[in-house]
Amino acid sequence: MAVLPEGFALPPLPYLLALLVGLGAVAALLYRRRPAVTESTILAFAPWMMLGSALHVLYVLDALPAVVRPLTGTPAVYLTVAVVAGATWIGADAAPFRETHRFLAAVGVVALVPVVAAALGVGAGRRSLRLLPSIAILVGAAVVTGATWLLLRRLRPEVALTGRVGALAVAGHALDAVSTAVGIDLLGFGERTPLSALIIEFAASLPTAPLIGSGWLFVLVKLAVVGVVVVALTETVREAPTQGRLILGFVAAVGLGPGAHNVLLFAVAGSPT
Repeated sequence: MAVLPEGFALPPLPYLLALLVGLGAVAALLYRRRPAVTESTILAFAPWMMLGSALHVLYVLDALPAVVRPLTGTPAVYLTVAVVAGATWIGADAAPFRETHRFLAAVGVVALVPVVAAALGVGAGRRSLRLLPSIAILVGAAVVTGATWLLLRRLRPEVALTGRVGALAVAGHALDAVSTAVGIDLLGFGERTPLSALIIEFAASLPTAPLIGSGWLFVLVKLAVVGVVVVALTETVREAPTQGRLILGFVAAVGLGPGAHNVLLFAVAGSPT
């Protein structure tokens, strides 16, 4: 059975080397400076998580210049955004800003908005733009996030220690789960990640599939897994806040990135071929 997602491919060697050198340099500088990792810092990276997703949508739409395209495939786009976001964090921490996280978030938003606008423009130009499903996904994900977070708080009150970063992790995976279910059951898209595809295929084999589709089980599994992870990291956040927040931030990115990608792709790509 395949393990890596469909479409996973390393960029050409010159691009790969440049990304690895850039990533190594940024990691070394971050290790040397040791900027503060607060709750607000992790939240400030949310636009950057979505930026990688938006760039990859343009890659899927084949709407990027050839010289940039190798930097926006999977997994290169994650490295690309990590290098730029990390460099921005270093610059903000070195500059005389009182609130580094605000600058970091603002630059992320400034970078994200034109990329999203470009993707929407491509969809409009190709007459494949349809916003209603994506808006419905966002509303549904917000409801699911609220319900899941309230349930976690009721069952394990100590999860409140993870704060807004824990809530962001739940929100990211709720968005990924709901968007995947809608894409599979209502929009006709497929699932590229092998393990997720197995869960969906199993649900499709159940007698309930004609009535409620095959995406519901993926939603439940996703929410259960992220709930367990957030609860498990509560003690880490208590004892080692920096490490705990960084891990939770990574967990959030793993959900928010694919979820944002789905929402934007469904809005601009039209029906799958």
